Amino acid sequence: MTPTVRTFRPQDAGAVAAIRRTAVPHLVCTAEALLWQVTHAPVSQGLRWLVAEEANGTLTGCADAGLVAGSTEPGQAFLHTAVLPDTSGAGAGSALAAAGEAYLATLRARRVHTWVTDTPRARGFAERRGYVRSRLARFLGLDLRRAALPEAPGAMPDGFVLRTVADFGTRLRPLYEADLECSADEPGDVRVGTVPYEEWLRLNWQRPDWDPELSGVVMAGAEVAAYSVAQTDGIDRYWSGMTGTRRAYRGRGLARLAKAAALRRARAAGYAHAFTGNDATNTPMLAVNHRLGYTEAGAEWRYVKEL
Repeated sequence: MTPTVRTFRPQDAGAVAAIRRTAVPHLVCTAEALLWQVTHAPVSQGLRWLVAEEANGTLTGCADAGLVAGSTEPGQAFLHTAVLPDTSGAGAGSALAAAGEAYLATLRARRVHTWVTDTPRARGFAERRGYVRSRLARFLGLDLRRAALPEAPGAMPDGFVLRTVADFGTRLRPLYEADLECSADEPGDVRVGTVPYEEWLRLNWQRPDWDPELSGVVMAGAEVAAYSVAQTDGIDRYWSGMTGTRRAYRGRGLARLAKAAALRRARAAGYAHAFTGNDATNTPMLAVNHRLGYTEAGAEWRYVKEL
């Protein structure tokens, strides 16, 4: 029997986070962060989470759908589905995709973007529903317990100082300015305009899974030159939320210094597994991660569908 699709309820958070972790094990997903996202998403995004529920009340799949916040092109939307692997093929994924697209149609979405695991089964699922393959992204993993991370530099390059995001307190505008510049250069299918500072703070540093103590920053005077953001599950898993270097400081190895510092602190805090994701065309960041010891852990494709 095909599961019933219904709207997410707060008491579903633990089960939905477990489904996401099982289906996409490289990502950090906690019940606390999921509830925060549901509560704090911009109203203009129209975020809606859906779940697939069996007759006995068990949840076997989930989906999140909404408009891309800040997109410079109207009608850009996202829809991500996840189903427990041992229930794949029972109809949950199809039901969730159909319900998600129907909801996006009410938001007047024109184009739907999704991520699809790089397996024949997952790609076929998307293509049978009219999605067209776009760009490839790679997951990279690092065993922090055994990683040969570079030692903390005895002396930083002249003019640069290593800090954490926690050192900024509540005065994060220098990091905001750096993040806007670096994010604008990220490869992607959807261009996003400037996010106001207060909204950036709310959607990033007020999240319960972003860790300012572990996030590394390289300063050039009062300006952020490079940074690496740590997202954690509070147990053993670390995800690099974003690593970047401002244009004027690229080519000096500063992103690697910021990220290595963040990884060392993560290991000292007891985290065992580090993951990150890069667009397959982002060769500079892929090179940084490979130098730090990351190896390929998986891949996924961006797929797009016109509604």
